[in-house]
Amino acid sequence: MVAPNAAWHNSMYNNRALVPDYMDYLQRWAQDSAQVRANCPCALDLAYGPEAGETLDVFPATRPGAALAPVPVFIHGGYWRSLDKSDHSFVAPGLRDLGACVVVVNYALCPGTETQAVTVPDIALQMAHATAWVWRHIAAHGGDRSNITVIGHSAGGHLAAMLLGCDWKKVGRDLPAGLVRKTMSISGLFDLEPVRKTPFVQGDLRITPAHVRMASPAKWQRPRNGVLYTVVGGDESPEFLRHNRLIHQAWGPKTVPVCEDLPGLNHFSVVTELTRAGSRLNALAKTLIQQKPA
Repeated sequence: MVAPNAAWHNSMYNNRALVPDYMDYLQRWAQDSAQVRANCPCALDLAYGPEAGETLDVFPATRPGAALAPVPVFIHGGYWRSLDKSDHSFVAPGLRDLGACVVVVNYALCPGTETQAVTVPDIALQMAHATAWVWRHIAAHGGDRSNITVIGHSAGGHLAAMLLGCDWKKVGRDLPAGLVRKTMSISGLFDLEPVRKTPFVQGDLRITPAHVRMASPAKWQRPRNGVLYTVVGGDESPEFLRHNRLIHQAWGPKTVPVCEDLPGLNHFSVVTELTRAGSRLNALAKTLIQQKPA
């Protein structure tokens, strides 16, 4: 068998090439997101750290004055190098309809600047700091800090899995060891080695063998506590389907009790299913968000 070459890796991982109308999705997300921010109560661009890009948006639950609401934290995709939280405000209304206080986070993008490089492990640490901010401050927005669910798409799905394995005491001594026990990865990537060999992104990501070891959840021992739901669009590339199975095999069914391919969905349309009432993905999100952490 011939080893996969650069062209093969590009063909497996370039989702924009695989979905010719991808720009229609991105434009619709941006338009819908702008309408959400204009029409829904929200607190925008709250700083969770001192660096540029370390901001998040909060969309409080729809029932003010009620009991503290569960808190889904959404992490966007874009291969750690593109897109923005402002492109993903559209996820908030559907999740708020589940009785949640929604947080959509930003992060610095690879490769960074001439004076400040950004790597995938750097972004994973930013997401830990963002989630720590949520735990410390979300009660002021009506959120229940003891009931956080992290949901991510693509690169964000990778980051969600990273947070399930985070050593929170190293992030902050005031943080509970089980700060994140519920995560969902939508079309996530769990082994950075093939991404390192993919030319169209590696120029920006600059993934090293050390990064692969440090930031590939499929290469870790399974987290002691918590669950990860994984889904992928059934029409995605064989590699994205493989990654979905890979983390289930690596961490086992106790930690990954849901591992599903969703028929008829591509890398972009799968995200819109998250907030479509009655969809399989929306039902999974509802179960996870409304479930009290073990």
